[in-house]
Amino acid sequence: MSDETPNPEKELSEQNLPGQRGDHGEEVRVQRGMFGAQSGADTSGYGGLVRSIRLPGPATRPYGGWFDEVADELEGALEEQGLLPENAIERTVVDRDELTFHIEREHLVRVARTLRDDPALRFELCTGVSGVHYPGDKGRELHAVYHLRSLTHGRLIRLEVSAPDADPRIPSLVAVYPTNDWHERETYDFFGIVFDGHPALTRIMMPDDWQGHPQRKDYPLGGIAVEYKGAQIPAPDQRRSYS
Repeated sequence: MSDETPNPEKELSEQNLPGQRGDHGEEVRVQRGMFGAQSGADTSGYGGLVRSIRLPGPATRPYGGWFDEVADELEGALEEQGLLPENAIERTVVDRDELTFHIEREHLVRVARTLRDDPALRFELCTGVSGVHYPGDKGRELHAVYHLRSLTHGRLIRLEVSAPDADPRIPSLVAVYPTNDWHERETYDFFGIVFDGHPALTRIMMPDDWQGHPQRKDYPLGGIAVEYKGAQIPAPDQRRSYS
């Protein structure tokens, strides 16, 4: 069979692979293996897998649907407050039919309050904040991602803020969205992002004297052996290597 012969099944499977952007977007690292672990031996059996990890690039107008309406209203509301939108919004991303505003951290609280209070926006609910760690994204290794929902208009958007490993501080949104209280504590516990202004930023899962933040990608792979039905399963860093 010729290499040029169409193969619909292959094309369909490639479209369904997660995170495949070809040469588009911004490359943050090259991942080797199934999970990208860089310390210890490969125990997944996928040590030969190599792929580029890319973040979606900025979108250009028109964004489509109600995305332009939200972007226009947000930018107009910020201008009314004397803040140039380009100083607060680093970039706007539309990817997989989802709208994300990348916000400069020093303006996060004002942007969030504007999204909550403006009558044309009314994103009254923040469903939490999640941490992400990109060790190869130099100068902005730590990301905080917020999902905001408008109950009034039935819309969902995302805010994303980055901070460097050397200064992992992001303003707290608890004063704007009180539901973020425990979410910010969890993100601090697992990723080490310090939320300035949080009323009681403490660990909630790990012991207070625990060293490091377990969900960072550079956290060492370790653990304890587990007994299962009489058999001993070794800790991850002691398992059989396939490399």
